[in-house]
Amino acid sequence: MNEKAETMRTTSAEGWELEARPRKSARYAVAVAALLVAVHTVLGILLRTGNTGVYFQRVDQLAIIAIGCGMGAGVLLLTRPRIRVGAQGVLVRNLLSEKLVPWDLVQGLSFSPGASWARIELPDDEYVPVMAIQANDREYAVHAARTFRALEAKYTDPAR
Repeated sequence: MNEKAETMRTTSAEGWELEARPRKSARYAVAVAALLVAVHTVLGILLRTGNTGVYFQRVDQLAIIAIGCGMGAGVLLLTRPRIRVGAQGVLVRNLLSEKLVPWDLVQGLSFSPGASWARIELPDDEYVPVMAIQANDREYAVHAARTFRALEAKYTDPAR
């Protein structure tokens, strides 16, 4: 199975015909989160052993480690974006929110010049950012956008 097929599903049991997630930024986010936790853990352990003139207690060490874990969890939010496309519409999940956009509101998928990710165009010059389709994923993003547009043509009224 090739890498595209592993990370982008074109059918699923739940009725979604396309599911895409970011690839490169998710890998970087996991690495940075692990690094943050590791560095803060080491600093928390070594904090008490140095002769700094300040008296650190065990709770201070735990707080440094907890801060690293919290920062790592925050960075892991970058692994959350996803887009699902199916007959019921487009389900976009970004960092903190998830929104189902029905097909009658979708007016296309675009990449603005210089944008990091795609966006779904809505009526009245509104849009929904799609962090799951990122420009730095290159071929994967092109494939996801083409698949999205094919499904859009399938589910939207051609008379619009």
